[in-house]
Parts: sequence; C-alpha cells; structure tokens
Amino acid sequence: MSSEIPSKPIRSGILSRLVPPHVWRINVDTPEEAQQNLSFGAADRWWEQTDLTKLILASNKLQSLSEDVQLLPALTVLDVHDNQLTSLPSALGQLENLQKLDVSHNKLQSLPEELLQLPRLRSLLLQHNELSHLPEGLGQLLSLEELDVSNNHLTDIPTSFALLVNLVRLNLACNQLKDLPADLSAMKSLRQLDCTKNYLETVPSKLATMASLEQLYLRKNKLRSLPEFPSCKLLKELHAGENQIEILNAENLKHLNSLSVLELRDNKIKSVPEEITLLQKLERLDLANNDISRLPYTLGNLPQLKFLALEGNPLRTIRRDLLEKGTQELLKYLRSKIQDDGPGPSEEPPVTAMTLPSQARVNMHAITSLKLLEYSEKQAAEIPEEMFDAVGTNPVATVNFSKNQLKEVPPRIVELKDSVCDVNLGFNKISSISLELCRLHKLTHLDLRNNILTSLPQEMEALTRLQIINLAFNRFKVFPSVLYHLPALETILLSNNQVGSIDPVQLKGMDRLGTLDLQNNDLLHVPPELGNCENLRTLLLEGNPFRTPRAAILAKGTAAVLEYLRSRIPT
Repeated sequence: MSSEIPSKPIRSGILSRLVPPHVWRINVDTPEEAQQNLSFGAADRWWEQTDLTKLILASNKLQSLSEDVQLLPALTVLDVHDNQLTSLPSALGQLENLQKLDVSHNKLQSLPEELLQLPRLRSLLLQHNELSHLPEGLGQLLSLEELDVSNNHLTDIPTSFALLVNLVRLNLACNQLKDLPADLSAMKSLRQLDCTKNYLETVPSKLATMASLEQLYLRKNKLRSLPEFPSCKLLKELHAGENQIEILNAENLKHLNSLSVLELRDNKIKSVPEEITLLQKLERLDLANNDISRLPYTLGNLPQLKFLALEGNPLRTIRRDLLEKGTQELLKYLRSKIQDDGPGPSEEPPVTAMTLPSQARVNMHAITSLKLLEYSEKQAAEIPEEMFDAVGTNPVATVNFSKNQLKEVPPRIVELKDSVCDVNLGFNKISSISLELCRLHKLTHLDLRNNILTSLPQEMEALTRLQIINLAFNRFKVFPSVLYHLPALETILLSNNQVGSIDPVQLKGMDRLGTLDLQNNDLLHVPPELGNCENLRTLLLEGNPFRTPRAAILAKGTAAVLEYLRSRIPT
C-alpha cells in the first residue's frame, strides 16, 4: 500500500519554493483531522497503517529540499524533476529503500557523496542539469538499472562505471565527452547506450564486445570510422549519422546478424560493401547525404528491407525520379540489374507449355522467394483476381499495389492477414479504409500517401504492431485520433494535409513515437506542451501558418524546438 503526494504545484510555502514542513512529517505527526472530535475506527487510521512510499514534487519552483527528507525512510520513489534545485540534501543517503530518484530538469552542479549509499536504487535520472562531473564512486550503486545523465556538461566518465553490471540503459547524450572508457565493456547487462551529440572521435574496440547491447546511438559526434562488432550478436539498432565516417568496411558489418536499423546519414561514405547483404534482418537503411556513387545491386535482395534512404548522394546508376518512387520500386530496380548481369538465383522461371495462364502474368518468383505480391504502376482500377489466386499457401510479407487507380482497398487483401507486414497503397484514389485492412494484425508498415483520405476508422486500433504509417498528401483536416491509440507507432508521416491541431497530451502517451512529420499543414498554433514529448527525435513543422516557434528556432532542429516549447509552458 502506498501514499502519494500529487505532482501539481503545492500552493503553501513561499510561492511553492519550499515544501511545507508537514509533508516531511506526514509519518511522524498525527493528522489534523484526528485532533478533532471525530471517531476513527482502527481501519480508518491510515497514518498508522502505512508509511509514505512515493513522493512526487515535480514541476514546482522548489529551490531546495529539506534534510527532513530522512523522516520518510520508506520512500521507494522520489520525483522532484522540473524544479530549480541547485543542490540535494545529504540526508538522501538515509533513504535505504529508495528505488527511483528523478532530479532531472533542475540546476544541479554536483551530487552529494551520500547518494552513493543507496543500496536499492534502480533508476537515477539526472538529465538536463548543470553537472560537469560525476562522483568517482558512482559504481557503488550496484542495483542501478537505468542511468540518464544526458544534457549536462560532462567531459569524462568515471572508470567505476564498469562496476554497474546490472545497468540496462545508459544515456550520455548531449555532453562534452571526447572519449569513452574501455571499461564500459564490463557492463554485461547493458542493452541501450546513447552517446548522441558529444565529441567522440573513436569508440573503444572493447565496447564492441558487449554481448547484450541492442541499441547503440553514436549520432552527432566526430567519428571517422565505425568499430568492428564481433560480439554484438543482439545489436538491433545502430545510429551513427552526422559524423565524418568515410569508409564502411565488411568487417564493420559482417557479425551484425540481428541488425534491423542501420542509420549512417550525413557522413562521407563513398561506397557500400557487398557484405551488407549479410544483414538479413535489416529493415531500415539510411544512407542519405553521403558521397556514394554506386550501390551493390544485391542490396535489392535483402528480404526484410522496408525503408532505404539515398537522397543527397551522387549516384550515377540510379535516376532521381526512381529515388522518389520509394523503397520498393528502388529494390525492384536493383534486383532487375542483377538479372541484367546474367542468369542467377533471382531470375524468373521461363514460361513453358506447363505454365498456368494466370501465372504467366504473375511474378511467382517474387511471391515464393521474396514473399512479395506486386501489382504497381499499372494504372489499374482493381487488382486482378489471379494475383490473389497465385498466392495460394505461400506466406506473403510485402504487398505493393501503389501507383494505380484504386478507389478502395482490395477486399481480398484480408486473405494475407497471417503473414503480411508491409502494405503499400500509395498513389491511388482511395477515399476510405476498409475493415479488411484493419484485420491485417501483423502489419508494421503502412504506406497510404497520395490518396484522397479524410479520416481513418477506429477499427484500426486492431493494428497493434504498426510501427510506420505514411499519410502524406491526403486530405486530413484533423489529426486521425486512432493514431493516438496505436502503441507500437514509431513514425507518423502526415505532411501536406490540412491538419489544424494536435493533442500534445495524447502524443506524450505514445512512448515509442520518434518521428512526427507535420510539414505543410494548417497548424495556426503549436501547443507548448508538445515540448514534453521528449521521445521525439524528429519533429518537422515547417510550412505551417503558425507564428511561433519562428523559422530560426525550427532550423536548430528537434531538440531545440522541444526545449523552446517547454520554456513556454505556463507555470
């Protein structure tokens, strides 16, 4: 049983800059109501039954915390984020049961040594303070599973970090780190490491031996090369954009058997090795704004690849208009060039006397080997029945019916519900989404751009695995409310519509949303609360009629926009 002090600003004290003394003494003093002539039964005397375990004092204007915090020895959670604290009381060290301490978004310049005496502390959130160093003994917090020190002024990391063997998430982003201690490799449980926006020129080779690592963020540093990853068998995401990487070697890639996201945009890479085809689980590959002049055609054979970004490269063999047609068309082109080079495993079976008439027009190789059902650029008003007939019992993962004249979602698409995860219906004339599409429960990527949609049905809530949805160039006047209820959504592309407003509270509840594109809509007002959506890594708002934030703020990037919006939240 736990009691909780609400996080709304406390009005007593001096303009909410002090915590009222009775808060610290809540377990010590008998409450006022018990002093009055009221008869409390044993079951009603709550102050005798439970000690306070959770105290939330966030978003006030607190300038200090009292040493009386030691009067709350049962606390497991102490949340004082978004205040004006410049220091923490040494008495924090006596809260032996504390499991989570959130002191983010304050003005702390140092941490008390007593903080290192908390044996059960699992989550320590220190982001957005003014810390220039961390206590050398931080490694004593052996129970720590989450540590966020992003957006401070750190220039180095204590070597004792190596002792944090239970740490799962470590965020070092937006500091002034020039190198990382090789001892970090001792963190055998670490799954997520974020070093975005520092001054790293190299990554210790020992870091690549971290067997549990799943997500590694190295964006916006000064790296000239990637490390080799011989032991990172579980690494799923590698983000190394906005560096100075010139060479991508086979050795950098060949061991990354689990990699699904590889982001290398805004570097100086000149070529892509053939070994990139070893990344059989790759779903997103971002190579935009490099110096790549040609690609290995075998890239087209990556079975899971759904997103390939190549804009901003001096490619000689791929026309600009082909790049604008999207990933599936690009992969199709690359596969066709393999065939041009001579017969190979990708070649379609020849038409013979034994070929069924319906199969003569259906690419059976694409269905059986690539798990792709394609009927695009035909300007057709409907998809021929023979396309669906040809699928039979073959599991189809990708459907591409783009660039036709479809006015509705083909009803038979529901037949693919047990296997399809990527559907492209872009560049058609679809005006509404059918319930058949809402039954594709394995769908992760849905492309509906360039249609005439004005709304989405609530039945789309069934698409619980949907990660990416492209609704650009439609006719939405309001943000589709069903999107707020899709828990797996990571990317919403809604540019070039007529959306007039968004709900920042519901957006904040979308824990995985990292990209939100609302360019060229009708937003007259950007709600300041949108700044609380700190999971957003990419927020695009250009081309809307609002006055603030001004273009100069937008040009500084997502982090600056979010910080600006937060500063305008009424307090």
